[in-house]
Amino acid sequence: VQLQASGGGLVQAGGSLRLSCAASGSIFSINVMGWYRQGPGAQRELVASITSAGSTNYADSVKGRLTISRDNAKNAVYLQLNSLKPEDTAVYYCNAEIRRNGARLTHDYWGQGTLVTVSS
Repeated sequence: VQLQASGGGLVQAGGSLRLSCAASGSIFSINVMGWYRQGPGAQRELVASITSAGSTNYADSVKGRLTISRDNAKNAVYLQLNSLKPEDTAVYYCNAEIRRNGARLTHDYWGQGTLVTVSS
């Protein structure tokens, strides 16, 4: 099972980006999918998460500016980033709780990270 993230880049403050992440491999089901980020000198933090039923959760710092969504048919999760600020600069990682075919338990999987840089 692999998670492949894409969509990062350089954007000016106030701009927008859309991150995508798709899971592939021998997948039976995916529970929670989410996005984390790690800024310079900071610890990795949860940005947003979404359940298979579509319930969402956001960090206070991004509420109203970032929107998480998913496409269960494509095993994909997206993060729309609007009104970006320099403090949003970070490597963004997607995460998914995946149950593989033939497995009884779920495991956490991580994408490779995609860099978002917001210039002032």
